[in-house]
Amino acid sequence: MSKIQDKFKELKSKNEKALISYIMTGFPNENATLSIVRGLVKGGADILELGFPFSDPIADGPVIQNASTVSLNKGAKIEKFFKIVKKIRKETDIPLVLMTYTNVLYTHGYSAFMLKAKSAGIDGLILPDMSIEESKEYLKSAKKNNLDTIFLVSPNTKNDRLKKIAKASTGFLYLVAVFGTTGVQTKIHKYTIDAIKNAKKVVNRKLPLGIGFGVSTPVDVKKYVSAGVDAVIVGSANLKIIENTSSSKLQNKITEYTKKLKRSTRI
Repeated sequence: MSKIQDKFKELKSKNEKALISYIMTGFPNENATLSIVRGLVKGGADILELGFPFSDPIADGPVIQNASTVSLNKGAKIEKFFKIVKKIRKETDIPLVLMTYTNVLYTHGYSAFMLKAKSAGIDGLILPDMSIEESKEYLKSAKKNNLDTIFLVSPNTKNDRLKKIAKASTGFLYLVAVFGTTGVQTKIHKYTIDAIKNAKKVVNRKLPLGIGFGVSTPVDVKKYVSAGVDAVIVGSANLKIIENTSSSKLQNKITEYTKKLKRSTRI
C-alpha cells in the first residue's frame, strides 16, 4: 500500500475526509515555500500537492498561472524542486504529490524522472495533460517506482471512459468540479454534485474520489464532503493568501486558514 492509500485508510478509521492542499513551489520564493509547508502541516492538511511550474499550464487559471510565472522567473529547475522536496521530507511524513505537466517528465525520460522523484520523497503524480491513450510508458515507470498515478476526470466524462481512467488511477481519482480552469469559484453547481454521485457509483468504492478546482471556503468543503467525496483539493485560495500576506505573517495565516478547512472534513 502506498503512503497516499495509507492516509485515506487512516482518515476513514477516524471518520474524516482528506484535505489536500496545493501550493506552487518557489512561489513567491524558496524560503517561503518551506514556511508555507510548515503552516499547512500545522493546520492539519492531510496530503500536500506540490506544483512544479510549466510555461503553458493549460488546466490552470490566472492565480496559478501567475504563481507559475513567478516561480519560473525566480529560476525554477527540477533539481531545485527535488532539493525542496527532500527538505520537506526531513520535516514531515505527510504524503507528497507532484503536480506538473507531461512534457516535464518526457524531457527527462519517464523512468529517470520518477526514480529521482521517488528518491526525493514524492508519493504520487498529477499530470493534467496526460491522456489515458498515451499513458502506457508513464504508468509502467510509475508502477516500477511505486508512485501513485492520479488522473483527472470532468463532470462530462462519459462512464466508459471514466471506468478506463479510474482503472489507471491509483491513490485517488481527481474530479474537476467545474468546466474550465482552476480558480476561486463563487458557487457549487448542481452538475458537479451529480458528477460526484455518478463517479462514486462507477468507481464503486475501489478508489477514493477527490474534488478540486474552485474549492475555497469551509462551506465548500462541507458541501462536497456531504455529497460523498473522499478528499477536497484547495489550491488557488492558498495562493491568494500567499500573494496578499507579508512573509512574517504567512505561516500563521496559512495555518489558521487550513485549520478552518480541515474542521469541515470531519463527518
